[in-house]
Amino acid sequence: MLKAGIVGLPNVGKSTLFNAIIRSHKAEASNYPFCTIEPNLGSVTVPEPRLAPLAKIAKVSQLIPTTIEFVDIAGLVKGASKGEGLGNKFLSHIREVDALIQVVRCFEDGNIHHVAGDLDPVRDIEIVLTELILADLESVHKKLEKDAKEVKHGDKTVLAEIELLKKLQEHLNRGKPANTLTLHPEEKAMVKGLFLLTSKPTLFAANVKDTDLAGADTHPLVTRVREYARTHHDCETVVISAQLESDLIDLSPEEAKEYLQELGVSESGVDLLIRGAYHLLGLRTFLTFNEKEVRAWTIHAGDTAPKAAGAIHTDFERGFIKAETVSFDDLVKCGTVHHAREKGLYRMEGKDYVVRDGDVIHFKFNV
Repeated sequence: MLKAGIVGLPNVGKSTLFNAIIRSHKAEASNYPFCTIEPNLGSVTVPEPRLAPLAKIAKVSQLIPTTIEFVDIAGLVKGASKGEGLGNKFLSHIREVDALIQVVRCFEDGNIHHVAGDLDPVRDIEIVLTELILADLESVHKKLEKDAKEVKHGDKTVLAEIELLKKLQEHLNRGKPANTLTLHPEEKAMVKGLFLLTSKPTLFAANVKDTDLAGADTHPLVTRVREYARTHHDCETVVISAQLESDLIDLSPEEAKEYLQELGVSESGVDLLIRGAYHLLGLRTFLTFNEKEVRAWTIHAGDTAPKAAGAIHTDFERGFIKAETVSFDDLVKCGTVHHAREKGLYRMEGKDYVVRDGDVIHFKFNV
């Protein structure tokens, strides 16, 4: 299962947010650096608003959402690439995840120590980015040294890799993450094999006070984070209040919704963050139903119908014949399966069909 790692400086709310995401108090969240040392791992239900309407059409009561995994990683400090703080241990934990959620502190609180002494979210982002870039530069340098010893054999693949590594080195030396470098498909495949920290897709979580949630779009610190993330990382920012979301764990869904509405907020920031991480990981959802349940299934963007069938059972993929498919929106507009069929909205798709997010599918197979 793909994993999203939660990273950032110490005392920015990472463990508090992790607890809110997995709806438990598993991770210790204390007011001192490195209260998290070993990573905390949790499986998280992906909010799926399409299940309930589909269950109504299918006349069933059991709803089964899909899941992803989040990892709470120890706080990074300046000098981590040289061993400061938890240093290499921190960086090794980042290498093991597939995407990064960087929590950025956007709230003042004299009772919670800031490792840099004052509040500056852009500086905090740059501290983390610098350490990841320095670690990547070391990886690139080692790979260049290794390739230089092999280039005398005239291997064209090695020569191409050296050119790419030099391009990466120049890009990283300008303070830019690897995932913002424009590459050809073949080069992207090479970079993937280097396991660079800054090549991982990233989403920023601007952590604000609960009283700032309703006006978050005009919050000056949130605005700075969003502009920086978009300009320097080509990525998005989700606003959350980690402490509020952690407090909501102990409330019923109805009570939590009511409390958020009192604050002028229509949706949980954690729900937005989980869905954002899901898409960041390149994951998409298709839906199925039968006489017992409706269910969400996870696939990768670009997966074909047989591959999607394999998410249910390997026999489905091996014996795939066709996929009877209708879009969720079309099915809901029609109100019943019968009406959707009458209108010709069900399609028979073959092995080359690329499954779309929200497709409702019934697979035909023979083993």
